[in-house]
Amino acid sequence: MDSVSWKREQHSQVAYCRQHCLPEFSHINHYWDETRQMVVAKILPGEFYITRQNIAIATTLGSCISACVWDPVAGIGGMNHFLLPLTDKDADQVNWSQRGKESDATRYGNFAMEHLINIILKHGGRKKNLVAKLFGGGDMLNNMSSVGMKNLHFALRYLASEKIQIEKADVGLACPRKVIFEPVTGKAFVKRLQNLSNDTIVRRENDYRHRIDDEHAVEGSVELF
Repeated sequence: MDSVSWKREQHSQVAYCRQHCLPEFSHINHYWDETRQMVVAKILPGEFYITRQNIAIATTLGSCISACVWDPVAGIGGMNHFLLPLTDKDADQVNWSQRGKESDATRYGNFAMEHLINIILKHGGRKKNLVAKLFGGGDMLNNMSSVGMKNLHFALRYLASEKIQIEKADVGLACPRKVIFEPVTGKAFVKRLQNLSNDTIVRRENDYRHRIDDEHAVEGSVELF
């Protein structure tokens, strides 16, 4: 296949995945990953994504947490990305944007975890089969009482209360991470990134419009989880 035809095939696969993803997630950015040779759904802070397709989910974390939860029997799973541990507000007291986009609700861990799990169950997953991997919670301010630690402690308590086993985790430390998760296989890949200035991490994690994709990975830091 020549390069032009291959590019068309890539665009076709991305379009197909976007059109056939679960309706709650058609707004999520999908792109072709040349290295992985598959479609990737990219989530930002306050977003989550669930799929039955052979699609990877990617995000970049500082003090935020991403929980990867999947049912290996049903072949469905997803990943969230939340900014803050929890809120005391009820669901009707937080802002929900159309079709689940970047809402006030899912930037909080209690809503982000609840919705991730409930939608997996809604689309065929079974609670007793769920397993998890946990990433992020970086100590970006070199302060053990920072939001990263609070996020991490919340996620650990939540998964324990739901009796969902954490299979593996890469959390804490003073570094941001790039995470890629494949719900169909349960595989997760992590790159620990070179530490940025603390102000940069804080600004970018509090602004949904910014990402930290362009940071250089530490050589040899790719790990399979």
